[in-house]
Amino acid sequence: MSRRNPPVPRRLLAAAVAVCAASALTVSVAGPALAHDHDRTADTQTSATAADPVKADPDEAAVLGEEHAEEHALTRKLLAAVGEYPQSTRTERLKALGESQAAANTGFDPSESGRFREYFPSPDFAAHIAQLPTGKVLLFSFERIEKNPQKEPAPTDTIGKENAGRAYLWDPAKGTGTAAFTKVTPPVVNMPDGLNQPRPAPFFCAGHSFLPNGMLGVFGGNLGGNGGSGAKLSLVFDPWQEVWYQNKDMAVGRWYPSVVTGMDGRQLIMSGQSELGWGTPTAIVERFPALDKSVPVAKTDKPEGWSIGRFKADAPFKRDYPHLFSLRDGRIYGLGRSPEQQWTFDINTETRTSLPARPDNPPGPGAMAPPQGFGRNYGSAVPLPAGFRGPDSVLVLGGDRDDPNTYQLVGGQWSKQQPRAFGRTQDDTLLLPDATLLTVNGAFDIRDYGNGTYNPNADLKYRQTELRDANGNWKLGPAQRLPRGYHSNAVVLPDGRVMVTGDELQQLANDPDINDDMNGSIEIYEPAYLHQGSRPNLGLVFNPSVTYNEKITVSSSTANDVTRAVLLAPTTATHSVNTSQRHLELRIKSRSGNFLELQAPPSAAAAPPGYYMLFLLNEEGAPSTAGWVQLKPASGGLTP
Repeated sequence: MSRRNPPVPRRLLAAAVAVCAASALTVSVAGPALAHDHDRTADTQTSATAADPVKADPDEAAVLGEEHAEEHALTRKLLAAVGEYPQSTRTERLKALGESQAAANTGFDPSESGRFREYFPSPDFAAHIAQLPTGKVLLFSFERIEKNPQKEPAPTDTIGKENAGRAYLWDPAKGTGTAAFTKVTPPVVNMPDGLNQPRPAPFFCAGHSFLPNGMLGVFGGNLGGNGGSGAKLSLVFDPWQEVWYQNKDMAVGRWYPSVVTGMDGRQLIMSGQSELGWGTPTAIVERFPALDKSVPVAKTDKPEGWSIGRFKADAPFKRDYPHLFSLRDGRIYGLGRSPEQQWTFDINTETRTSLPARPDNPPGPGAMAPPQGFGRNYGSAVPLPAGFRGPDSVLVLGGDRDDPNTYQLVGGQWSKQQPRAFGRTQDDTLLLPDATLLTVNGAFDIRDYGNGTYNPNADLKYRQTELRDANGNWKLGPAQRLPRGYHSNAVVLPDGRVMVTGDELQQLANDPDINDDMNGSIEIYEPAYLHQGSRPNLGLVFNPSVTYNEKITVSSSTANDVTRAVLLAPTTATHSVNTSQRHLELRIKSRSGNFLELQAPPSAAAAPPGYYMLFLLNEEGAPSTAGWVQLKPASGGLTP
């Protein structure tokens, strides 16, 4: 028989809820606290209480009980000590993370699991990232409005000039210092918010993919207010001139949309919250460029002031950032986070067809089932390598902290594949040149990480990478420095290394100098294939711009050691969504001395037109440094 508690005064209830929420934000000045580490929390509390005992508020004690009220009092004391998140906390956190990373990785052999080698500051949070065909990496996000990682640093609900975007280029050839970064500010726009305050376009939380001429189309962003309202922005970044172009607005605002490039070289733009604010996803699908304009193929084709066309079929995704892929049948696969929202889109007939629901793992015994359509959180998906004809299946993984399984869609049917070690959300899974997969980053949830809203003290188990071999088997790999969750990102560099970045809260919480302009961070992972002996050499690519089925001639001082040649698409990603990933085997048609003759993919359905990294691999799977190849449409484009 239970005893009813006395009625709780509203003032006390509100105060108690506020302190309970604040308790999740508590940090130890001595270093990062592990999520769910109750013993460590207890030790910290005991030590603090012994040094200077705290007294419970009598009113709180009457409502919550003496012990719970004392916890609240201690929380208030610790929060007061932390204040606005002092530099000493950031410095000690980063030191502790470095030490724990070194200790965790002592048992990993780099020749089997790879290793993390470099960690250095960056001027941007990199909520968005793109590996450009120039070899440079584009990082873009927002101008912060807050440097305390226990608060919201992004101007999501800000209306006016503080709601602005920013972008930088990192040139790996220039190293890791400040001189390696160049600011490339987006166009100054006057947002339709009634304030007449021009500012750099607030394109954060947009969607993006590459055009056939290597330029990056960026669509949507933040209008400000109403929990995140969609902007109608349509922009293109030109990597050759390192400038932005502004195009005509979309028909609707989009906050958290997805974008994919189809076999015709045009971009399909789907989903996203409209200009009316959060909770108003749009079903309208748009296409860039519109059909009255040829796709840009040459470096000199500058999409500026171009219009966007309406696609006939709609895409009523309930949740934002669906995964979009163009597979070898030429159709666009739209894989929503809600399990029942799985569709294909025919770019020629402009129609939509339903796919079977994804068989996500059901809740365990006694667990409450999520509401219909809720689905997965942000997690990764990858088109699996399938030879020279292009991918014909997709592997969906991540996005559910309680489900470690992976799900493959092939031939219109789903199957459950080998699980990872544990479920995680906010992960980034990349295709590597040797056709294996690498998962970096991840979290317990979006931003609470099981520890409370905006708390940078993530569960540190998600720092550990996972590796999938050619047979589909997973194994845990070395740990990265920072636990990167929401807004984390990663790309494969042309030299075969992996760049890991993102998660503004973790970067702010571990900033070695919060008063300088380098508030982001980058870490470099070296896959195992870089620690297995010599690598093949790729010299010149004699015809770097080819049509389909054409021969590609390259030179190599190690031609006799080359057993494989692959194309790996450069990627652009945000929020665990990476629609550009693609891995294709190239046929080696002939060898003559230091020359190899390769055969380009058979069609644009196998590989949409655009720029690809060309790697030569030896028998051990070690890749060369990549050269760049552009696949051009057989006809069309602005430039003959």
